[in-house]
Amino acid sequence: NEKGFNEGVSKLSSLGKSGLSIVSKAMTGAVAAVGTAAGVIIKSSLGVVANMEQQVGGVETLFKDSADTVIKNANRAYKTAQISANDYMSTVTSFSASLLQGLGGDTAKAAGIADMALIDMAIIDMADNANKMGTNMQDIQNAYQGFAKQNYTMLDNLKLGYGGTQSEMIRLINDSGILNEKISDLDNVTFDQMIQAIHVIQQNLGITGTSAEEAGKTIEGSVNSAKAAWENFQGGVITSQELVETFGTATQNILKNLGEIVPRLGKTGLEVVGAIADKIGDSVPAAKG
Repeated sequence: NEKGFNEGVSKLSSLGKSGLSIVSKAMTGAVAAVGTAAGVIIKSSLGVVANMEQQVGGVETLFKDSADTVIKNANRAYKTAQISANDYMSTVTSFSASLLQGLGGDTAKAAGIADMALIDMAIIDMADNANKMGTNMQDIQNAYQGFAKQNYTMLDNLKLGYGGTQSEMIRLINDSGILNEKISDLDNVTFDQMIQAIHVIQQNLGITGTSAEEAGKTIEGSVNSAKAAWENFQGGVITSQELVETFGTATQNILKNLGEIVPRLGKTGLEVVGAIADKIGDSVPAAKG
């Protein structure tokens, strides 16, 4: 990343006044935005903290002694799933109701599964699927909740090559090999085994780990991670160093790609980019002091 960052800066610098002007305008706009957004940030922070208190309360109610494990996974989800701790816990709360039902309402067993990170694996699998396949996260979550209720009509939401039928879920489980035997019905298949089977299939298709990889290497992924990290920082669950590192990764990816793209634009392209930079600067109100 550092190499790409330096190369990006070098390429932009080689453009001379035009390239440096673009960077300067962008940075000026960013500084002005910070100066005028203090009130918005404070209001947003209070909202994040209030939401976090509510989400933590829900997790503690559902998972009791295992709540700390869920919260720990939530706090690192900005790296693993490109989502904030609040969004992670919200998903867990909604998803866990189905998990408990899928496991026959055995709270103690659900807590054990949380300790083994099955819920964390499922949520990261959902995020990986959304990021890799372009599926709406809510549609994926609905599919998982359906599986807990023996409803497989939304299996095709996952875009793994399996249709929305019971026979297709049987085929998916057989293809995953998690049971070490071929099955012809789902009578003795538990919800957690379905979660594990989906994980294996996504792993075989190269979907597993997409969110974490993109959070470090792509513009969209690193920006999503930075947004989630900022919300986590407002909520006090990550350090300023972690926040800076995450924003640094996003900046490196942006500058690296900008450094590769801008030299190919030519004079006309530079004028267009410069005009866009002007518009960005004009749209930011001057700081009031």
